[in-house]
Amino acid sequence: MTLNLTDREMEALEELAGRKDLSKTQVVRQAIRLYQTVESRLESGEKLYFEDKDKNSKSELMML
Repeated sequence: MTLNLTDREMEALEELAGRKDLSKTQVVRQAIRLYQTVESRLESGEKLYFEDKDKNSKSELMML
């Protein structure tokens, strides 16, 4: 399989792989599994939030 990424996307992938000590393939596989899980839960009516306890704020993640 060939994956065409922009320079910015490749830099992000390489940075994540280095930070997590994973291969780029492992990062992409984890990203796919995460996306699949999020999509499935959103489709079942659940919502996804990011919470900042220090600021006492919550933001809903909206996906297309």
